[in-house]
Amino acid sequence: MVQPRFLILAFPIQGVINPTLSFASRLVRVIAGAQVTFVITVHAHRLMTKSRGAKGTGSATPNDGLSFAPFSDGYDDGFPEGTGIHGRLVEFRRRGWQALADILESGLNKEGRPYTCLVYTMLLSWAADVAAEHNVPAALFWVQPATVFDIYYYYYHGYREIIRDNSKTSSFSLSFPGIKPLAMSLGDLPSFMADSGDSYFVTQFQEMYEDLEKEGNNTKIILVNTFDELEPEALRAVSKFNLIGIGPLIQSPTPTSFQSDLFQQSSQDYIGWLNTKPKTAVIYVSFGSFGSVSVLSKHQIDEIAKGLLEFGRPFLWVIREKSDQGDEEEDDELSCREELEKLGMIVPWCSQMDVLSNESVGCFVTHCGWNSTLESLASGVPMVAFPKWSDQRTNAKLIEEEWKTGVRVKPHEDGIVRSEEIRRCLELVLGGKENAVEIVRNVKKWQNLAKEAIREGGSSEKNIMSFVNRVMDMVTND
Repeated sequence: MVQPRFLILAFPIQGVINPTLSFASRLVRVIAGAQVTFVITVHAHRLMTKSRGAKGTGSATPNDGLSFAPFSDGYDDGFPEGTGIHGRLVEFRRRGWQALADILESGLNKEGRPYTCLVYTMLLSWAADVAAEHNVPAALFWVQPATVFDIYYYYYHGYREIIRDNSKTSSFSLSFPGIKPLAMSLGDLPSFMADSGDSYFVTQFQEMYEDLEKEGNNTKIILVNTFDELEPEALRAVSKFNLIGIGPLIQSPTPTSFQSDLFQQSSQDYIGWLNTKPKTAVIYVSFGSFGSVSVLSKHQIDEIAKGLLEFGRPFLWVIREKSDQGDEEEDDELSCREELEKLGMIVPWCSQMDVLSNESVGCFVTHCGWNSTLESLASGVPMVAFPKWSDQRTNAKLIEEEWKTGVRVKPHEDGIVRSEEIRRCLELVLGGKENAVEIVRNVKKWQNLAKEAIREGGSSEKNIMSFVNRVMDMVTND
C-alpha cells in the first residue's frame, strides 16, 4: 500500500504556524508511514532551529516522517519596521507559489512519489491553484473556531449589508442559521466586519470564500482546529462545506521536539516562581504574539496594573517589548513596576502551556486568540476574556455565554478597561462565590472533553484518519 505524503503551507505568523505544526506532528503519529513536508520561510525556520538548539538548515527534525522545506520570501532576516501585511503577503505568494510548484514537481518526477494532498492555511487560497496544476487534492486548515468560519460565510452571503447598515446601532443583534441561537451584537462579531480600517482582511477573506465555491475548486475538505464536542452545530452549519474537527491542536508542556513555542526561549525561572505559589493562586496575564496587536497602550497597561495590585493575588504578566522603540517616550515605562514585582512577576515571554499546566495558575486574563482559548480549555483554567480584534470578540462571546468558562471585561466608553472592571471580573472567576464555582465546574468538563478528543481513538484521531482515507481515495480513483 502506498503511504500518504503531505505538503503543508502555513500563513507566516507564529499563531498560525504553531497549530499547523502540531497538526503535522499528529499526522505523523496517527498515520503509520505518513510523511509530511512543512513548507516554511527561511526566517521562521532559523528562529525555530535556534530556539530548539538545532544545527544548520537541514530538513530533518526529531520527528520521524516530518521534514522542513525552507524557502525565501525576501525577508530572511525578518520584516523591516513599517512593512505592511499586504506587501509581505504579495511577496510570500509570488515566492511561495514557485516553492510549492518545485516541491510538487520534484515529488512526481524526480522522487517518483507524488504528494497525496496539500494542506494550506487561511489567507493562502492561491496554494490550492498550485496543487490543482499538479493534480494534487488540497485541504484548507482553518485555525479559528468553526463558528467564525460560518459567520464569515454568512457575512459574504447576505449578511454584510445588514451588519454595515446597523453598524451605528448599539442595540443591534442577530443570529446565524445553523449556529446555536446566540444573539450576537456588533461587538461579538469578528472586528473586520465592522471596522473599515480592516478592509484589506475583508477582501482577503472574501476571495478565500469565492475560491472555495468556484467551479472546479481543488479544496474538498476544510480541517478545523476544534473538536466535535465543542462546536457540534457549527461544524455542520454550512452544508456545502465538509468541516472536520481535528483539534484541539495545542503545544505540549515541557516539549522535547519542535512542538514547543517556535520563536522564543526565556532565561527567567518563572516556573520555579510559580512552584512557590499555592494551588490556583496565580493570575496569568498575556495578550498574544501578533506584533503591535499584542502591545497595549500605556493607559491600558496602567489600568491592568492598578487592578492587579488592588485585587492582591500573585500574578505572572507577559509584557512584550515594543519593537518601535523610536516612537516610545521616556514616560512610557510601566508605572509602579517596583510595587508590582513585589506581588507578581513580569516577563517578556513565557512558554504558555508550561504556565497553564502549572497547578498554581487559577485564572488566565487573555486576549482570546483561538490558540490561547483552546490551551486554557485543555488546561482547565478559567478565563477573563479581554478581546481586541479579529475572531477574539467572537471567542470571548463563546467563552462567556456558550461554554461558560469565564467572564468578559466591559470596556469604558473610551475603549479602556478600567481597574475596577478588571477587579470585578477577577472576583467573579476567583472569588469562590457561586459564579466562580460554576465556571470551575464548566472548565473541568471541557478539559475532560478536550482530553477525550485527542486521546488514542478519540474524535480528533478518528477525524484525521477519515480525512486521510478520503484523500487517499481521491488519489486512487483519479
